Amino acid sequence: MSVKTTGTRAAQPRRVPGGTLYRGREGMWSWVLHRITGVAIYFFLLVHLLDTALIRVSPEAYNAVIGTYKNPIMGIGELGLVGAILFHALNGLRIILIDFWQLGTKYHRAMFYVVIGVWLVLMIGFTPRHLINVFSEGAV
Repeated sequence: MSVKTTGTRAAQPRRVPGGTLYRGREGMWSWVLHRITGVAIYFFLLVHLLDTALIRVSPEAYNAVIGTYKNPIMGIGELGLVGAILFHALNGLRIILIDFWQLGTKYHRAMFYVVIGVWLVLMIGFTPRHLINVFSEGAV
């Protein structure tokens, strides 16, 4: 059974739970993905600097390390790296627009979907070409 109200009471504003600003919307996922891709790119650059520094210590050690990178698993890792760099760059442009464009906060959701769309188009163009090179390297 339900209790019928008479309408004398004004509609209560919707209560928003405290503790988080985004609650799983586009802004939160954009923030999370931006941080994850940034950390992944940082660690790649760290490893890249370390393995490149080997050339000064021992060219043979450098060649051995670079030789271990020439396998399909690392090729798929390169695909992930390109995807991370692309998303991080595109989302960075979106963040700049949000910060410096007066209507940026109004259109931040639409811009997020534009970032995802452009990222998908670029990755769809890059992925087949890259994977062909990765998996046909030993066939030549």
